[in-house]
Amino acid sequence: MLIDMDKSKKNMATGKPPVRFLYYFLIPAGFFCIAAIIILALLLPVALFGSPGEVVVNIAPEAPARQVGELLQQKKLVRSAVVFSLYARWKGLDGQIKAGEYSLSNGLSTPAVLSELVDGCLAVQAFTIPEGFTTAQIADLLVSKGLIDRERFYWAVANETYSFSFIQGLPNTEKRLEGYLFPDTYQVFRGYSESAIIEMMLQRFTKEINDLDYITQARKAGLTLHQAVTLASLLEREAGIEEERPLIAGVILNRMAKSMPLQVDATVQYALGTHQPKVYYKDLQVNSPYNTYRVQGLPPGPIAAPGRSSLLAAVRPQATSYLYYVARPDGFHAFANTLAEHNLNKERYLP
Repeated sequence: MLIDMDKSKKNMATGKPPVRFLYYFLIPAGFFCIAAIIILALLLPVALFGSPGEVVVNIAPEAPARQVGELLQQKKLVRSAVVFSLYARWKGLDGQIKAGEYSLSNGLSTPAVLSELVDGCLAVQAFTIPEGFTTAQIADLLVSKGLIDRERFYWAVANETYSFSFIQGLPNTEKRLEGYLFPDTYQVFRGYSESAIIEMMLQRFTKEINDLDYITQARKAGLTLHQAVTLASLLEREAGIEEERPLIAGVILNRMAKSMPLQVDATVQYALGTHQPKVYYKDLQVNSPYNTYRVQGLPPGPIAAPGRSSLLAAVRPQATSYLYYVARPDGFHAFANTLAEHNLNKERYLP
């Protein structure tokens, strides 16, 4: 094909680009820029200019990004299902979306929505506080689930005001609510504050003691509520066999009546801040108001969160003449009336 050199030179002289330059470069570049602008616009939040709101969605197990994108577009959480799917594949996150119920804001961009689904920030999350957990163990569990900030939790334990009236007069320390954060399974919404989670556990404790008419039972046993919960926490940590707890409660109350030190190993472990399986003689010297080998009577407060059976055992102790007990290898205890009998049991059962 012959090229009109004069015409080409004329175009160049007048500043007009050659047709081939327009066809092969400027027009494709223009289309690319327009496509990029459209994709970026489709990544923006749905409620970009309006007031954002929360929408609950359920993501099925092993749902591909395409299916998830269609659901999110239907719920008006993303602008384009196709763009959501392409973005997930581009980031290599297509197979990492976690199933569950989410509460998502339509004020989030598509990348932010995807991040929530990949991180598994569920709308409702359950956690279980086992019986016998300390406040520190509860904090560890909640931190591991991403539900709290540890420092804010401890501050809320020590300083916040709660509707639970029975904590009046307790010292404003990290041990303030020890024993009162009731062991149970809870469900919380994403974004619950540390104080809201604590309030929920205190409310559960309130329900338990109201259902049991616990303050009346404690009074009949000659105990205040705080003393009863403290005694129950000792039983929770000392007695692995539930049916033995009323008998151990009877032994502890007998020792208190005779002004004998309680010598409960679990209080030494609490004073040490450890949960070692065995307490050594050197451990018994720890200087702490919780060390019942050195301090008379009950410790100043609970050492763990007691469950219902331990709470009841504390106010319904079994009548007994025993003053001593020692753990056996099978989890039960050997009981004795005299120190001589107790020493024989220790020789028989302790390694």
